[in-house]
Formats: sequence, structure tokens, C-alpha cells
Amino acid sequence: MTWSMKRWMWGCALALVMLLGVSSAEAFCGFYVAGADAKLFNNATMVVLMRDGQRTVLSMQNNYQGPPENFAMVVPVPVVLQEENVKTLKDDVFARVDKLAAPRLVEYWEQDPCYDPPVEEAEADMAAPQAKMASPSGAGAGNGVKVEAEFTVGEYEIVILSANDSTGLETWLKDNGYKIPNGAEPLLRPYVEEGSKFFVAKVDTSKVKMKDGQAMLSPLRFHYDTEAFRLPVRLGLVNSQGTQDLIVHILARDRFEVANYDNVTIPTNLDLTEGAKSAFPAFYAALFDETLKRNEGAVVTEYSWAASSCDPCPSPPLRPQDFMALGGDVISGVQLFSSTLTRLHARYGKDALGEDLVFKKADPIVGGREFMMKGKKLETGSRSGGRNNFQGRYAIRHPWEGKIDCKKPRRGIWGGPPNGGRPKAQPALDLAFAPRGETKLASLVTHDVKEIELKADTALVEHPGMVPTTAKEKKDPKKDAKAAKDVPPTKPKDGCGCRVPGGPGDEVSWPWAALALGIVAARRRRRG
Repeated sequence: MTWSMKRWMWGCALALVMLLGVSSAEAFCGFYVAGADAKLFNNATMVVLMRDGQRTVLSMQNNYQGPPENFAMVVPVPVVLQEENVKTLKDDVFARVDKLAAPRLVEYWEQDPCYDPPVEEAEADMAAPQAKMASPSGAGAGNGVKVEAEFTVGEYEIVILSANDSTGLETWLKDNGYKIPNGAEPLLRPYVEEGSKFFVAKVDTSKVKMKDGQAMLSPLRFHYDTEAFRLPVRLGLVNSQGTQDLIVHILARDRFEVANYDNVTIPTNLDLTEGAKSAFPAFYAALFDETLKRNEGAVVTEYSWAASSCDPCPSPPLRPQDFMALGGDVISGVQLFSSTLTRLHARYGKDALGEDLVFKKADPIVGGREFMMKGKKLETGSRSGGRNNFQGRYAIRHPWEGKIDCKKPRRGIWGGPPNGGRPKAQPALDLAFAPRGETKLASLVTHDVKEIELKADTALVEHPGMVPTTAKEKKDPKKDAKAAKDVPPTKPKDGCGCRVPGGPGDEVSWPWAALALGIVAARRRRRG
């Protein structure tokens, strides 16, 4: 295995984002070249990566804004791809992957304190119960460029190129009618020298639906075999003018973290005020930024959970057909029911490119679940566990408002709304574009958060999961203290801290599990 092949572990082959006139906060695996001197830019990219052994299946979804002229994208790849290695996909699977692992806000209602069914203890690290245009010509051969393969897939006319030098590759693209972004040649040079190939997917926009000058292209999927497992991101910010986010979803049999940067998990299980409901993306962005402030240069783990279940579920788990579409048909060693979906999140500026991300297997972690054993508190961080069961989860809790006329009321048992149904989970999406700098974390939490040394403006509870008091009740020394505190909830038979049908333990899942790698434009700093 050559060094150049090792550098191509990754699915995105080279994350070169060289967009004409770009100021977007999103990154793209490759760069766009246009058939006219026009400004094209990509503003949303998601990559789903399935990995097992040395086999990588990379699926990516891109959209662009610009004139309706034909354009193409160029992505360096480690090997010559053939027609059987490339296909187009439907785009709904990408939205499901994104929502499934996103940080989530859930509302819980306190259940009738006088209802006391039989309960049993549960292991703290137990997983939640499962519910169920013309083709490019050969011009440029004299420039050391060779067309290794040529075929059509959907609206894409694809050529795979090899080149002896980057100047020759630049000349070939220009000779074939492409406008190359300024600064492309020096960045292409090391990949040409390593023997990388170049995947050029030209699009005929007459085959694409346009809306308000924007087209959502059919997602592309291709697979190849490489030894190393890394993701180049340095070159993805060539035209960046600010801070960017990188979100990576990895679906495999094990949890993954980065080997060449510090790792930290996001504070989780925080109870929030009602005001957080309408400002959840902004709240989470502030929490994430504060976490990075205290862990400079780190990559944040936001989710690591069995891909066949979720609790609470902002989106149904992946279906078997989704799993097959994302690569299950060419990877036999990964099965949906045994996979872990891990979400890693970094944020960095243009001048803090550092090194490409290198991934390594990591031990299972737990945290962010709605149950606690008797006498213990809900965890607000992560810890080692028997299986991966960690998520960024945040809750708004509504205390019981009915009569309490029994002698021994049980407080702090949480579940769905009084009219029935499961608690609804709101995912925090498009975090790269979330409002920043105006959200005061201390005003939106109901308790102190030791992980980031945050003091709540008004601490209504000592720890998450307790029955919150009002500010007036907390200041009233004559108020019965027993009414302001809870009895730690025990684990009901349904496996969650809630004991009503449709509560957080009443999940939706499919019989298998999923693997995915999502890239949304990025920020990462070099570890000191």
C-alpha cells in the first residue's frame, strides 16, 4: 500500500472546496468548475460514509446556486472508478441520517404522582429498549492528462482522469471549457504527485429541476478500497471567509473518534427553561461554542448510539432499504442491527486548518438518557459503558398541575403529554447558520452545569430530572420543602425513566442498524 493510497482512506477523496466567489459556511468534497465565467457556489453538502475493513462507500448530496449553464464538480479519488462503482440515490435518506443524530430538545410532563405501578431497577448503561451536456473530449493528452474511464450515471456525465502534473490538469480543464478557480493549481499539485485520480462529474442542468436559481442534484455514491481511515479537510476552506463547521457521521460496528486531536463530549441532559423552546438552535450553538472555548482545538462527540434505535426520536431510525442504498449492498461486514452511529462536530476558522482528521476506534460511552438508578442523578456528561448509548439531549419539564391527594406521592416521573402520545423531539439542524453571540446560556438552564463551569441565573433545581420550582417558590422560606424536591425516579419495566405508553422509552426502530458520515462545512484547529 503506497503512502498516496493511505492518504485516501476517506470517502470524500479530497475535500477541496474551491468555489468561485464563495462566502458560504458549508463545505464541499471537491470543487465546482463552470462552463461560463459565472459565480457558482455550493451552500449545502452532506456526505454519508459507510466503512468496513478497507471498503469505503461514500454518498454525497450537493446543491448549488448559479446560472443554468452546465457545470461540473471535480473530486480527487484514490483509484480509477468504473461505472459499477458509481450510482445515484434519492435524497430523503440524507435528511433521516442528519436528524437521527442531531442534538435534540424534548418536552416531558410529570406523570400523576399518585399512580404507583410496579417498577424495577435497570442497569445504568443498558441501551434504551428497541421499538421498532457534451462529454468531455480527450483534448489535453499532450498535457499529460489521460481519460481513464468515461460513463453516464443519471444526470451526470462522468470522466475519471489521471495527470502527470497539476499544470497539465488545469490546462485540460480549461481546454474543455471549464473555468478554474484562482489558486487551484498549487492545491492540486500534491495530489497529482501522489498519483491520485480525478472524478469529474459534469451535469446537464436540463435534466435537473431548478427552483429560484437553485438545484438539488441527485446524490452520488461511489465505493473503493483503501487502508487508512482519514478525512482531508484542510483544503476544503480555500475560499472560506469565516468560521465553518464540520459534522461527520460515521456508521460502523464501533464508535470512532479522532486520533490526532483532543476529543470531548458535549454536556448533555441539561434541563432548560421555556424560553429555550423557540431558541434551541441558538442555545445549542452557544453551548457548543462554550465547550470548544474550554477545550480549544477539540473535536466534539455529539452522538454515539445503536443505529437501530433512538430515545427520544427526532426521526425514525434508518430502514433496511436506506441501509442498502448507502452501501449495504457492497459491504457485507456491517449490518444495520449491529452498527453504531457516531456524530463528530468540529468548528474552525480559515487560518486554523491544521491536519486532516484521522479516525480511530474508541470504547463505548453512555450519557444523555432519561433514567437514573435509585439515589443517583441524571448524568450531564459521558462515561464508559457496556454499549454506545450517548446523545446530546436537552429537556423542558412541565410539573404535575393536578391534585396530589395521596399520602406518598412519587414526584419526578416524566413522560408524554397529559393527552397521550410520546414526547416530541426537536432536532437542532443547520447549526453552521445558527445565530451566535446573542444567547445567554445562564438564562436558559434551570441548574448549574459543572462541565463548563456555568452558573444558572436562577437555579430552580439542584440537578436535572428534579421537579422544578418557580422562582417565587424557591425564595419563599415557608414553602414546604417536600413540594419543591423530588423522589429520584426508579426504572419502570418499559426501560425508560417514564412509565406511560408513548413515553421516552416507547421508541421507533428497525431491525437493523446504519453507518453514515455527514459533512457540513467546517472548523477545526490543530491540537497543541
